[in-house]
Amino acid sequence: MAAPQDNSHRNTHLLGNSAWNASAFLVTVGLNFLVLPFVLFRLGASVFGVAGLVTACIAPALAFTNALASSTTRELAYRLAPGEREEARRVFAAALWLAGAGGVPIAAMIALLGSPVAHRIFHLNGEVVDDLARAFVFGAAGWLCQCLSMVFFALFTARQNYARLASISVVTVIVSTASMLVLIPLWPQASTYLGCQALGFAAGLLMAVILAWRTIGEWMARPALHRGPLRGLLDMGGWQFVAQSGGLIAGQADRYLLGVFLAPQFVGYYTIAQRLETAIYVGILRIGETLFPFFSSLQRESSTRVADLLFRSSWVLNVLAATFLGALIPVAGAVLYAWTGREVATEAQALLVILAVAGMLGCASNVFAYYLLANGRSRATALITLITALVTLASSTVALTHFGWRAAGWGVLLGMITQIAVTTILLRRSFELPHLWSRLFHLVLQPLGTGIATAIGLRYFVADRLFDHAPRWWFVGVSYGAAAAIIFAVIVAVSCMGPYGETCWRDLRLIAGRFLLRASV
Repeated sequence: MAAPQDNSHRNTHLLGNSAWNASAFLVTVGLNFLVLPFVLFRLGASVFGVAGLVTACIAPALAFTNALASSTTRELAYRLAPGEREEARRVFAAALWLAGAGGVPIAAMIALLGSPVAHRIFHLNGEVVDDLARAFVFGAAGWLCQCLSMVFFALFTARQNYARLASISVVTVIVSTASMLVLIPLWPQASTYLGCQALGFAAGLLMAVILAWRTIGEWMARPALHRGPLRGLLDMGGWQFVAQSGGLIAGQADRYLLGVFLAPQFVGYYTIAQRLETAIYVGILRIGETLFPFFSSLQRESSTRVADLLFRSSWVLNVLAATFLGALIPVAGAVLYAWTGREVATEAQALLVILAVAGMLGCASNVFAYYLLANGRSRATALITLITALVTLASSTVALTHFGWRAAGWGVLLGMITQIAVTTILLRRSFELPHLWSRLFHLVLQPLGTGIATAIGLRYFVADRLFDHAPRWWFVGVSYGAAAAIIFAVIVAVSCMGPYGETCWRDLRLIAGRFLLRASV
């Protein structure tokens, strides 16, 4: 008879974790949003584009980091009982050993080989070539700090302690932003920008170690090669590494191709548009990533119960994605104009629209991906991301070689459409439920389709008026908020009309009630 209370406690805890993630995201994206125009002004579009190329070259190494984080979190989440502390310590020790044994060689290879390979592939010349080696060294150092940090993050994530994770994220971005404001005017180079990022990651690593040692030090251990736990990490992490590699390469495909075929300044334009879209997309992802340890804790629940939570969670996150990413579409030109100037806005606003639509479609698969990872089905996630990566690379190559800069983003869009198709097929094979297709349409696809249609309609009517003059920040903010409110209202109205309308409305009231109660306290 305690099940309703347990479910209520779980839902409240889940919403609280999402709130911590959202808070950290708002601080992080706010500081990044403020500092990027300063960085762009001091470095110039070309040097900023070189920094973007270096970041894109290092990005595939994040596959190792992310796979290690996911597998460590899952293994620790299964060993939270006091009687399993010694086994959890062995898992932590093995994960920390793996982070060092794999991370140090990868970082060394990036630092030594990155500069000559990038110089040859991207045809770089001039002063940026002299700075390229330092840029890769700083980039590799920052990546290594991230890699080591993920093992300590896993300790907090497995316990769903997102308050401490949020504090670490905030410290990281504050240190990085402050160092940029001080150092970039003195040395306006790509290596300075990447060095400041590395300094922030180092501060995050130091804080993660200190917090973990002070709060859950009894669960920590020195790096050690424990074959049993290491085998468990590699069993899941191997396929997850493949999945992460495909996803990261697909996400950087356009930057690689722009660097090969066009000047670095176009990489800079692409980086700016992608940074804005990615900031909001990652915010939605951060709110939803609490579902990974949550689904991991539901192993003993019935498949019907898990499926119900899966689809309802998907509806909530897709409504958020369609609302906040969709609101970018009508104000794309205005926000870029106010943020970075008319030149960048003119070049990049169409790209931002395409990336926003692609980001909305990409959110359709996120909840299902967390479910697969929680159940150890990393082979399925690898299949999804590999097919998505192949389609993205192929379509981006064709589009950019034939149509140039204006075709940037279309490969990503086609990749996300493919991802939805593959995910839908796997979803059908995972659950034998009545009315599965109606649930899929109403709770997964309908919010995104409604949001995209509404956002494009708003852009058709108001985009030119917003871009006619140099918009002020307050005007852009009001326009974005109004667009988000309209899109949200339309999605909710349409959702409440369908067969699962009562469920959608009940969940919406539950979430609103929880946050209003928390705000009043």
